[in-house]
Amino acid sequence: MELTRDWVTVRASVALTFAVAILSILAGLAQIGGLGVSGPLAPYVPDVVRQTVGFTGTITGFTMLASGFALRNGYRVGWYSTAVLLPLTAIQGLMQASVLSFPLVALSLLSMPALLYNRGRFDRQFRPSPTQLAAGAALVTAISYGTVGSYALRDQFNGVETIVDAFYFTVVTASTVGYGDVIPATGPDSDIAQLFVLSSLVMNVAAFAVALGVLLTPAIEAQLSKALGKMTEKQIDLLDDHVLILGYGDLTEPILEELDGRGGTTYAVITTNEAAARRLDERSVPTLTADPSDVEPLERAHIADARAVVVATENDAQDALAILTARQLNPGVRIVAAATQRENVNKLRRAGADQVISPSTLGGHILIDCAFGSNSDEATTDLLGGALDGDADRDAMTRDGD
Repeated sequence: MELTRDWVTVRASVALTFAVAILSILAGLAQIGGLGVSGPLAPYVPDVVRQTVGFTGTITGFTMLASGFALRNGYRVGWYSTAVLLPLTAIQGLMQASVLSFPLVALSLLSMPALLYNRGRFDRQFRPSPTQLAAGAALVTAISYGTVGSYALRDQFNGVETIVDAFYFTVVTASTVGYGDVIPATGPDSDIAQLFVLSSLVMNVAAFAVALGVLLTPAIEAQLSKALGKMTEKQIDLLDDHVLILGYGDLTEPILEELDGRGGTTYAVITTNEAAARRLDERSVPTLTADPSDVEPLERAHIADARAVVVATENDAQDALAILTARQLNPGVRIVAAATQRENVNKLRRAGADQVISPSTLGGHILIDCAFGSNSDEATTDLLGGALDGDADRDAMTRDGD
């Protein structure tokens, strides 16, 4: 089968990245635990290398998981990190020389063309906030302080002989696990080591707490946004060339189904109905709980970049205000509206809508046509075509009169 863009998609790249990450973790753990089945390359790779690569392969797998999440969010940094890690996982799989690692090598090589093919799709820039930068700097500084200090004072510690021992002691102490296998030596000359451990403990615990808070706060905010039916900042940033749906009513679900059926169309809903907003957000529909006739929510939803606006609040007066606001913020956007009362069709058109449909009128015409033997699809097509032609004639007459 020909390899087309439909097959090599962003989702395929993300799925392959996650698959490589999981295989790398499993193959590494199997190698560390001695469960790997030796492959044909095993006689040429020393056992110590295989064990070491099993350990590093597990770490690489977890790092690849983070890259996969970055790819899923469209970040360019995720693409770069994955492009570096995929060859690394393939090399580590070869060096493990295990039958279990050969699928890892094959999948890593298979993922590279898909990743390169979709390079332009991952274009979001990652801009860490000053708080995130400060938290990261504090964590690195605290761990460096503990590692360098404990290694410099290794003569006053039981169990610290190498820099790896010092790093191990620092991380175990900072995480408050405290196995007790590395402790300051006792004696009259151990005061400096004990004071150093106290200072390192305070610095590292504080740095870890700050870092976890910075990492967890966005997740908590996202859950609160979901509970309140509000778009997260990530969803807002992704809105471009999208369809804005103003209001929620009986027509909203058919509208969403139609947009989903078209594929590749991004859309967002703005409504004052909090219950409906929560239900939509649970289905990952970008939703903003606000008045669709207000300027601020429309600007937040990037109406300036929208390709179309659909107004269907089931309140013609509110529809008119929403149309006026949308037209003011984006004079060139196409606006379509649904009139609850058919006598308000012309009013909504004068408010700035390009197309106004009266569902009740359309429904009545279609029912009568079907009652006289017409096919419902044909009746709908004929009726909509006549409505559009009528609108075009009216627009032409208006221009001629001007």
